[in-house]
Amino acid sequence: MSRRLDVINLGDPAQRPAPKMMSSCESGGCGGPEPMLPPPPSFGEVRVNGVEITPEAIAEEIQHHPAPDAETAWVEAARALAVRELLLQEARRIGLAPEAMADDAGRIEVEEDAVIRALLEKDVEPAAPSETECQRYYESHLDRFNTAELFEAAHILIEPEAETEEAWCSALERARNIAREIGDDPAAFASAARTHSACASAKQDGSLGQIRRGELVGEIQAGLERLEAGTISREPVRSRYGWHVLRLHRRIGGRTMPFEMARDRIADMLEARSWSVEAARYVASLAARSSLEGITIQGSA
Repeated sequence: MSRRLDVINLGDPAQRPAPKMMSSCESGGCGGPEPMLPPPPSFGEVRVNGVEITPEAIAEEIQHHPAPDAETAWVEAARALAVRELLLQEARRIGLAPEAMADDAGRIEVEEDAVIRALLEKDVEPAAPSETECQRYYESHLDRFNTAELFEAAHILIEPEAETEEAWCSALERARNIAREIGDDPAAFASAARTHSACASAKQDGSLGQIRRGELVGEIQAGLERLEAGTISREPVRSRYGWHVLRLHRRIGGRTMPFEMARDRIADMLEARSWSVEAARYVASLAARSSLEGITIQGSA
């Protein structure tokens, strides 16, 4: 089973964010941006069974370990490289030589990542969660298996012709007149949206589709919350775009996903959690029987 190597801070390059860059004036050069690497703290040498993790390697790795201060970031970067070196040494000791695999985008993993992946697949076995464990997790986290409440709605956007108080007041009066004329008639609302709305949704009778709570700007969401199904807002709602005449077609209540539908998802999550725990234990066991200088690995003492 393939696993992401960065679960235990192995620093999979394919999963890393792009390095933070400085401008040429910040870096003092004129040849374009360069990676911003802080100076190393005054630590001693870092070695794994006699193999040095160089300050240059740590300085390059540090950009992948955000931390509140440079010293913490340096330690985390050094630890990640030490773990990587431990795994590579163990793989070489037992003679692993796996074939590199491609990801979904067709990118081939680098040789060292292939070796580490093969080692972890060979020596780390997660515990398969039981039906009882999955059921217990489901019952304890029901909120994670709720579908969101949906609002099926439409609007008519009346934009002010200028960014002046007079233009905004004029747009408000137009929106109020439209709201009075159409009442709660859905056909009249659709016709008015096609005729008056400044939003691209005018071509779909002003329809916004089915919207989850939080997907709209706050003012529009609050306006929809106040409406009964099948009614429009008698008083237009203001946003930074203009005045909105809102119509709530219906609310679709959220539902709790049955356990049968959630079981596989829960099992995968629990198995992944178990794998992370077992992988950390495996690394700690390698560290416990190795010689580490300048760095510690949790659980290896």
